[in-house]
Amino acid sequence: MDRRKNFAATLLLVLALIVVLPVAAFAADGAVTPEVAEIEAESKTISGKSLGSGLAIGIAAAGGALAMGIAVGKSAEGMSRQPEASGEIRSAMMLGLVFIETAIIYALLAVILIIFVL
Repeated sequence: MDRRKNFAATLLLVLALIVVLPVAAFAADGAVTPEVAEIEAESKTISGKSLGSGLAIGIAAAGGALAMGIAVGKSAEGMSRQPEASGEIRSAMMLGLVFIETAIIYALLAVILIIFVL
């Protein structure tokens, strides 16, 4: 359990650094011409899209992978305890895996829309 807490704390620290460092870099704006300001604004938008898209698909994929691992592990445990119900357990597990994968694909679709449409 302590290992999970350390991993979660490290992950939160890395995510905080990913969010804070670009914001701190963009906060140091000086006096610039309107053309340069427009280019910087567009750069910030593209950078924000990239950062948000990467975080969104990363979190969705990580969450889906954890959920799939837990589901497969629990179904294997259930099948080992009740071998006579393995068919029902397997079909319920597969249905759950399909729903989890669908949520990840929806996140991928949203990220593609953010990158190419917005």
